[in-house]
Amino acid sequence: MLETSARLLKLLSLLQVRRDWTGPELADRLSVDVRTIRRDVDKLRSLGYPVTSLPGAAGGYQLGAGAELPPLLLDDDEAVAVAVGLRTAANGTIAGIEETSVRALTKLEQILPTRLRRRVQALQAHTTPLTGAGPTVDAETLTIIAAACRDHQQLRFTYAPTQGEPAKRLVEPQGLVHTGKRWYLVAWDVSKQDWRTFRVDRIPDAPTLAARFTPREPPAKSLGEFVSRQVSTNVYTYQAVLTIHAPMQAVAERSSPVSAALEPIDDTKCLMRTGADTLDRIVFHLMFLGYEFDVHEPPELRDHLQSAINRMQNAIRVQE
Repeated sequence: MLETSARLLKLLSLLQVRRDWTGPELADRLSVDVRTIRRDVDKLRSLGYPVTSLPGAAGGYQLGAGAELPPLLLDDDEAVAVAVGLRTAANGTIAGIEETSVRALTKLEQILPTRLRRRVQALQAHTTPLTGAGPTVDAETLTIIAAACRDHQQLRFTYAPTQGEPAKRLVEPQGLVHTGKRWYLVAWDVSKQDWRTFRVDRIPDAPTLAARFTPREPPAKSLGEFVSRQVSTNVYTYQAVLTIHAPMQAVAERSSPVSAALEPIDDTKCLMRTGADTLDRIVFHLMFLGYEFDVHEPPELRDHLQSAINRMQNAIRVQE
């Protein structure tokens, strides 16, 4: 059995991972009885953590926002600085920590007092970052989506696709994926009855929460690989499968998750899946890579490559 101090930290961690728990669930996870859970919750409350009781036969608990910031070893100014820093990092300013920043921001804003949340929003609203061109995503939208993924709550939002009119969507969110330039939401589309990938920057207004749902089996072991395949291959007219004669890491450095999905074959080769609306674009991509390759699909890509070779040879002959 955990010592009291260690058990309190474990209890606090559980309350942050999920929106609400029943007393028996917490007792089972911590290997104690329900009475001990009640005493531990009272201790957390005495330390300033806003743990609320939920009605029901089994009873339950939820960690929410209180009037005062719980003791996180941060004063008000430090809490504001951390929140602003996480929002900035979530928008891709610092490569490699965007998804982690969203998870941390979701936890922090869950318990951030209203007065501090206003300060964060004011500072964010009156700060103009000088960043590169490309779509931007509001940090509030990301935290709403991340919390819905965590709590298994449906989301309603308006989605503006590349083609066609904006439409209302109701989804069961699975997770967020950041590709380095864009954020994608992987979710079960209730009306389509299928898994879909949504670009978050095409959700113009903050999503609203809907009913709870029972989590489904994810569409793939890795959501990152799923998104890479969806946006690099499945949406295009032509879909190519090739073996690239180079290590996967070397190929990844000359491509991106939104242009190609890669799988290692061995230390010297990898499998590439890519797509485009024209075969010329696939040929250009392959020439840019600078590695030898074998074409598996589609058959017409081989003919198109031969035509490109013929044009280049003719250009050389003209110069001679």
